[in-house]
Amino acid sequence: MKPVIALVGRPNVGKSTLFNRLTKSRDAIVADFAGLTRDRHYGDGRLGDREFICIDTGGFEPDSTTGIVKEMAKQTRQAVAEADVVIFVVDIRLGLSGQDQDIARYLRTANKRILLAVNKAEGMSDSPLLGEFHELGLGEPHPISSAHGQGIRSLLEAALEPFEKAEDEFGAGPQEDGVIRLAVAGRPNVGKSTLINTWLGEERLVAFDMPGTTRDAIAVDFERHGQKFKLIDTAGLRRKGKVFEAIEKFSVVKTLQAIADANVVLLLVDATQGVSEQDAHIAGYVLDSGRAVVIAVNKWDAVDKYQREQLQRSIEQRLAFLKFAPILNISALKRQGLGPLWDALASAYSSAFKKMTTPVLTRLVQEAVQHQTPKRIGAFRPKLRYAHQGGMNPPIVVIHGNSLEGITDVYKRYLEGRIRDHYKLVGTPMKIELRSSKNPFDEKSA
Repeated sequence: MKPVIALVGRPNVGKSTLFNRLTKSRDAIVADFAGLTRDRHYGDGRLGDREFICIDTGGFEPDSTTGIVKEMAKQTRQAVAEADVVIFVVDIRLGLSGQDQDIARYLRTANKRILLAVNKAEGMSDSPLLGEFHELGLGEPHPISSAHGQGIRSLLEAALEPFEKAEDEFGAGPQEDGVIRLAVAGRPNVGKSTLINTWLGEERLVAFDMPGTTRDAIAVDFERHGQKFKLIDTAGLRRKGKVFEAIEKFSVVKTLQAIADANVVLLLVDATQGVSEQDAHIAGYVLDSGRAVVIAVNKWDAVDKYQREQLQRSIEQRLAFLKFAPILNISALKRQGLGPLWDALASAYSSAFKKMTTPVLTRLVQEAVQHQTPKRIGAFRPKLRYAHQGGMNPPIVVIHGNSLEGITDVYKRYLEGRIRDHYKLVGTPMKIELRSSKNPFDEKSA
């Protein structure tokens, strides 16, 4: 499982800037006034070969009892509960405040690893101003500058140190022979638990529970018609009483980790509710993770013809980026459509780990060029020479040639379509990488 890092602190100390620095993105909105971030915001980060999930939170006032500030405090408490490591961000220029003391008091009772990051400390690593932050009783302060990137690497190394040698129990590669690791994802009350219980209740399924990580993750091994599956839980199989009720209903971290650790993701959509923004966000993360995906529309039996037509339009519009994913209509409660669903999941897994030989890929690319040549860019026309497979889950095709920087996204989609058709790839994203040969005469000797 990817470790989870939560950023907490009072408003306007630079948490969102640090979040963008850690995730190498501009996903969090950053502006120079207090209270901008109100909800939790999630992103992926990487340090070398170590990956992690980062949570950005709003300004934290632990004792707030009213209004939006109370809701922001609730969001932050949930982020702390989901996290493995908490980075408490303070501002060296503003100094230590009573609010910092309140937050530190709360964090000391949270039973989490806490790192103290003193932000806006560019050029002040030896400043005596750092001394006052020892009063918080949270260990050695880490001077950083989120805006300039100073001290960020050492802070991350300290945060990820306990996880350096941790083995990924449910890693995304095909480590176990023939076992399909399956994550069931979707918003709350979409029917995930009903579907899982239906699967586990069938006589043809052999299942047992296996305890997972410290966050009470559970994997369920089961077998159907000789095919072994490992279900990575996002659907409430966790033991009760360990987390907040709101987190029990829907843990974003849980879903993100399950998707990252799976081979195939089953995205469950509620036919009675349509495709929501939350569904689209989950689908986007599945795509970014490169995982194979099957879309199942649950409660199909509970909607009429008009609602079905509206739902199909909604899927076409909001999930247009998952055109490669098969869509199946099911009823978990009435056990309708589950047979074809299993077949689709197996096909998506097979496609994600499809082996493609260099001669066949090269021939497919050359035939595609003969059928439709890429547009000329300036004085040169891109020339595609040969192709080979660069990875699986998702399949990656690397194409070599000359002047390939002129290949458009439209032409890449055309090539992808030809390769998909030949290998009958369904339910998996596919990446095409273009590598142009270097001309040794382009570099002039000094």
